[in-house]
Amino acid sequence: MTAFRPCIDLHQGKVKQIVGGTLSDSGEGLRTNFVSEHDAAWFADLYRRDGLKGGHIIMLGSGNGTEALSALRAWPGGMQVGGGLDEATFRPYLDAGASHVIVTSWLFPGGSLSLDRLKRISSLTGKERLVVDLSCRRSATGGGKAGGAEPGWYVATNRWQTVTDVRIEAGLLETLSRFCDEFLIHAADVEGRQQGMDWDLVDLLARISPIPTTYAGGARDLSDLGRLEKESGGRLDLSIGSALDIFGGKLVRYEDCAAWNRKHGDPAPDAGAPADQG
Repeated sequence: MTAFRPCIDLHQGKVKQIVGGTLSDSGEGLRTNFVSEHDAAWFADLYRRDGLKGGHIIMLGSGNGTEALSALRAWPGGMQVGGGLDEATFRPYLDAGASHVIVTSWLFPGGSLSLDRLKRISSLTGKERLVVDLSCRRSATGGGKAGGAEPGWYVATNRWQTVTDVRIEAGLLETLSRFCDEFLIHAADVEGRQQGMDWDLVDLLARISPIPTTYAGGARDLSDLGRLEKESGGRLDLSIGSALDIFGGKLVRYEDCAAWNRKHGDPAPDAGAPADQG
């Protein structure tokens, strides 16, 4: 069953929605769709009361740790967290109530996969509490040392600024799946643009991913959940961000997404009553 997975994106201590790939160290070129008046814990509590488990908190840059920890405490066991985490920094977030730790850029030093790093952090968190973020960009030649490589999608790190030489393919996902519980994959080229999902990437992931996978990027209509369920055979979940009304969007109502999950699966047993967004 395809489920809606909620999100909380944090930038400079605020809940924001940012156009994918526009966030750099200098801040130049940054395009922000939305800045919330509510803190991260408010959103986490909303998701808790609606029984929405498996959402992700992403820390975009420094200065977001306090907000992330607050959100995790508001929905203990209900959310995953990532953004600059590694084997030395993940523990406080698990202790605060994260269901999973998400790792990305740290696994790809110099633009190549470090299987040793993955094995080390997996042994510390436990396979069942680790998510590998394979957010990617479409490229005709690859990135890093992969010039002239096959067209396809290549893992993008450093807030999606750096395209690595790691291509999304069956062998990669099979190898990584031995050390993690899920994949989180943003289609960085369409993330935050509300102009449609990358359905070619969806088709690829549905065919090759051996473990639960959440796709994010470009969703703009409630019907995307139904289409994703049909085209992936229910094997992929969907995160919707900028299009949601709770993030200033005008295309998708949050309450309709929560209703989708209630209709298509059982809410969390300890979720309590549906949330009041007011």
